[in-house]
Amino acid sequence: MTVASGPRVHENGTVTARRTPAPDSPPAPSPGSTGPDDRVAVVIITRDRRAELLHTLDRLAALPERPHVVVVDNASSDGTAAAVRAHHPEVEVVEASANLGAVGRNVGVEQVVRRGTPYVAFCDDDTWWDPGSLRRVADALDAHPRLAVVTARIVVEPAGTEDPIVRELRESPVRPSVPLPGPALGSFLAGASAVRVEAFREVGGFSPRLWLGGEEELLAADLATAGWELCYLEDLTVHHAASLVRDRRSRAREGIRNTLWFTWLRRPLAAALRRTWDVVRGLPRTGTAGLGVLDAVRGLPWVLRERRPLPPRVEARFRALEEPQRRSVARRYGI
Repeated sequence: MTVASGPRVHENGTVTARRTPAPDSPPAPSPGSTGPDDRVAVVIITRDRRAELLHTLDRLAALPERPHVVVVDNASSDGTAAAVRAHHPEVEVVEASANLGAVGRNVGVEQVVRRGTPYVAFCDDDTWWDPGSLRRVADALDAHPRLAVVTARIVVEPAGTEDPIVRELRESPVRPSVPLPGPALGSFLAGASAVRVEAFREVGGFSPRLWLGGEEELLAADLATAGWELCYLEDLTVHHAASLVRDRRSRAREGIRNTLWFTWLRRPLAAALRRTWDVVRGLPRTGTAGLGVLDAVRGLPWVLRERRPLPPRVEARFRALEEPQRRSVARRYGI
């Protein structure tokens, strides 16, 4: 088996890399063991957050599972890639020639595929997994062959308090199609979730159209349509120390656009109209919110061309989530 060493991803999506021999992988540990576990790799996307990323990598390097880590650097200008290679030479770094957004995770997963690793835990550059959680991820996915995504409890640092979204995950009204180890979900949070590589690749990963910001909902719907399940697991923990290096207005604008695009791409007509009304009615009356809606409307030609309404069994999942979404205090756009 070989893995890429020092790959570079170009704007057109092609990858060039030096290839070096990789050692044979050790057998997967049995459940309950405490040593290294090669069933789960970690993929991180980052851009211009060198300090936060190095802190996250320090945390991941201390995990007992000793996961292989792939960092996809979305064309940072702050020396991120060089800093990672200097401080964490064990980490595989992929340098993109342009900002790929969430699609950088697709690139990272493809690097993991080369190693034959069956599961990928995603991190943002300001989130990290608790010791032992990655082993429990692998155990859950091993035990439930139709489970594609597991989402962890999120603890906000430095306060050590639960993120408000956790209550919604814990109380999810979605009904699963098969027995699951935790509450079934309609969507997930990429920075606090792990995926089955087979399922992720089957549905094409994250959409280049959506780029970044609420990009998980479309992927989740397509996974459910393909017969896969998603769930929340209480005994998994991810820590989130929110970076101050972020453009809140741009993220909110993209999130509004992507929420509407998903609604128009996948929800049946009556549900799409109802959900659109709920989203727009709940937006603050700001220029950023207006631009998000305008961006969505500008995308209508391609949305209508690619529209593929959900089958009834999957639509029922999203219909069950409408009332919790209306009441949610954790899903407000911070603008």
